[in-house]
Amino acid sequence: MTPTDHPLSADLDRVLQRTRPLWEELRGQRLFVTGGTGFFGCWLLESFAWANHRLGLGAEMLVLTRNPDAFRKKAPHLASRPDIRFHTGDVRNFDFPAGSFSHVIHAATEASDKLNRQDPGMMLDTIVAGTRRALEFAARCGAGKFLLTSSGAVYGAQPPGLTHLAEDYPGAPDVSSPQAAYGEGKRLSELLCSIQGPRLGLETKIARCFAFVGPYLPMDAHFAIGNFIRDALAGGPIVVQGDGTPFRSYLYAGDLAVWLWTILLRGAANRPYNVGSSQAVTIAETAAAVARTLGQKTPVTIAQKPIPGQPAKRYVPDVSRAAAELQLDQWTSLDDAIRATALWRRSAASV
Repeated sequence: MTPTDHPLSADLDRVLQRTRPLWEELRGQRLFVTGGTGFFGCWLLESFAWANHRLGLGAEMLVLTRNPDAFRKKAPHLASRPDIRFHTGDVRNFDFPAGSFSHVIHAATEASDKLNRQDPGMMLDTIVAGTRRALEFAARCGAGKFLLTSSGAVYGAQPPGLTHLAEDYPGAPDVSSPQAAYGEGKRLSELLCSIQGPRLGLETKIARCFAFVGPYLPMDAHFAIGNFIRDALAGGPIVVQGDGTPFRSYLYAGDLAVWLWTILLRGAANRPYNVGSSQAVTIAETAAAVARTLGQKTPVTIAQKPIPGQPAKRYVPDVSRAAAELQLDQWTSLDDAIRATALWRRSAASV
């Protein structure tokens, strides 16, 4: 696939424009990535390949995956690149590949609401053992920088009176509930980075990620906005499973790529940065935005009625730290993000 016919060319040009000075650090380097075939990973691979080609960096990326053949079917233009290679294994116990690597990005998580409900022990083990293994490998291969993609779930339930969660909020998941496995696993992963990083001589960077929208987002999982876009493209109705009152915010995937590369290469060690949008919208407003933005008279169905007097749940970050320290921002509006995601979905369906 050439740059002129790449469906994400405009997005990737914008990512490169906003990160151009950072890439010199990666010239001639080797990177190791876990979780490189998921939503986050695909954007990391796309932006890496784009910068590597445009800037002539001569860098290489090795991607850990359990199923390289499945990824070749999903993204053949990435899987066939000579600067991106694959290492087969499970993040919890993968064999260490040979050679040195300058940077390790640990983005592997079984981000499955179904798994968290049905087998929280497996969820916890995958997150914690995977992080421990990735840190061990980073130390063994001589890496200098290590990025952990953590989650806003580390804060536990957001109090109704708190509009935005800042990095110094002392909340935590309710460990009396097995459903806390995902959030607590991410907390333990951050703790491992804080313990192991200085001991191993690693600069461990932490990105606490919230909610996102964009190409490669699954549209048949627990991501509400993806399901809404899927419903709209199918002609509707857009179905809101709950009462529509919870607040979320959405950062576009192209912006996300800028944030992750910036945190890896410029972020302070062992200093978490919230990653997301601070522009709160309810789930019902999100569904309405999808219907409006895609230009269709698509009905929106809300399955449940709000309970009178019950405060709305929130999951919205304060991103002022990333803005002040790293000059990061939300450059893509929600409407534009919805349009771009729908366009990608249509183009992928036509292939």
